[in-house]
Amino acid sequence: MAIEGPLRELGIHDVFQLLDLSRKTGTLRVTSDLREDEGVVAFDNGRVVQATIRSKPVTTEEALMQAGRVSEADVARARSCQQNGRANRDVVDLLVEIGAITQRELERQLRLQIESVVFELMSWREGFFRFDERPRDEIAVETRISVSTESLLMEGARRIDEWSRIDDVIPNLDVVPELAPVENDREGTMLDLLPHEWQVLTMIDGERNLRAIAASLGRDEFEIAKIAYGLATTGVVVAGAAKSTRATPDSPVYAANDPSLPMTTIRFVAADLTTARSAVEQLLKMSPSGPVAADARDALDAIAKLQRVLEVRPNG
Repeated sequence: MAIEGPLRELGIHDVFQLLDLSRKTGTLRVTSDLREDEGVVAFDNGRVVQATIRSKPVTTEEALMQAGRVSEADVARARSCQQNGRANRDVVDLLVEIGAITQRELERQLRLQIESVVFELMSWREGFFRFDERPRDEIAVETRISVSTESLLMEGARRIDEWSRIDDVIPNLDVVPELAPVENDREGTMLDLLPHEWQVLTMIDGERNLRAIAASLGRDEFEIAKIAYGLATTGVVVAGAAKSTRATPDSPVYAANDPSLPMTTIRFVAADLTTARSAVEQLLKMSPSGPVAADARDALDAIAKLQRVLEVRPNG
C-alpha cells in the first residue's frame, strides 16, 4: 500500500507521526524540486532504521573517517579482512571486530547520521512524499540501529522551537563563523569556555561553515549551531554569511601567514588556554573512562592543535 501526497497538504512531521502510530514497515521517499534533493527513510514497525539524503552521499565508513572515529588505515585493514575470507561481513562490522571502534560509538555515530537527515527533512515545507509499505526483508537495508520515531519527533519539535530563538544570529548551518577582532583594552580578557566549546573554537577559520565543523568534530549539527550562537553573543566570534568555497575537514585551522586575523584576537584566544587545559585534565582525572573521558581527550587534542597553530604565527 502506498501513501503519497504534497507536503503542503500533509507536513513531514505529520507523515512521520502517522507511520509511527500505525507501526508501518517500508520506505518513505521525500523529494523537493526547489532543493533538487531527495531523502529516503526506512521504517521497521514504525521505527527509523536508516535515513539517507542525496545531497550527502556518504557511506558509513566515510562518515566515521570524517568524524575522526576511525582512520583510513583502519578502513583499509577492515577491507583487507573482507577480501581474505570475510566477504560475507560488512566493512563497518569488521571495524568493530578489529577494535577500530566500539559498538557503542558506532551506534552513536549511526544515530547522528539518521538524526541529521530526519531533522533536515523536517525543515522542508514543500515537495512530495511517498511511502511504500513492504515486508521487512524487502526494505534492503542493513539494520544496525533502530531509532524511536517518537523521540525524533519530540527532538525535532524542540529544535524548531530553539532554532527560532537563535535564528537572528544563526539562521542556518551554512553560516561561516569567524573570530571577532578584539579591542586593545580587552586583550587580557579571560575566556571561560567548556571543553566542547573550545573544540568548536579551534575549528573556526573563517572558511568552514557550521555543517563542516560538525562533520569534522563528529558532533551533532544543531549542538554546534547552539555553541556558535553562544560564542557569537559573547563577542568571541562573528557569524558570517556562507562562502562559495568551503574548507575540507582536514584543512589547517589557520594559515600561518593569514593576515585576516588580528594579533589582538590571537592573544584573546590564547589568554586562557592554560586554564582550559588544566580544567580538562582535572575533568579527566575525575572521569578517566566513558563518554566524558572521550570528550575530554578530544578537547585536549583540540587545545594542543590550537597551541601549535598559534606558535607558528609571527609575534606582533
